[in-house]
Amino acid sequence: MAQVQYRGTGRRKDSVARVRLVPGTGKIIMNDKAIEDYIPFANLREVVVQPFNVTETLGNYDTLVNVNGGGFSGQAGATRHGIARALLAVDPDFRGPLKRAGLLTRDARMKERKKPGLKKARKASQFSKR
Repeated sequence: MAQVQYRGTGRRKDSVARVRLVPGTGKIIMNDKAIEDYIPFANLREVVVQPFNVTETLGNYDTLVNVNGGGFSGQAGATRHGIARALLAVDPDFRGPLKRAGLLTRDARMKERKKPGLKKARKASQFSKR
């Protein structure tokens, strides 16, 4: 018999995370590595488990994540978004707490494009009077 799994897709900046929740012991595997080995920053690991804390389901599901694009911060945010969406598939009653915590909204902030004549999006070269 096939095991029940819940899926969710999360996005943040240039990162896309495909998340699967499987009933289990609470371990999080990102790109075939434990989360401690994949994300070196404790504060970003806290971001990833936020949906479980809000819904009080920490330790109930094993989380399998395939994430690509972006850096650590974007990938952590995308994973958080994907976990929140997958938890909705687990129990639709989680919508209220997840929505109040702002975990179901995709963070639309993106890197601003570089403008012609400037070094970066807004950084110009130093002004010289002479």
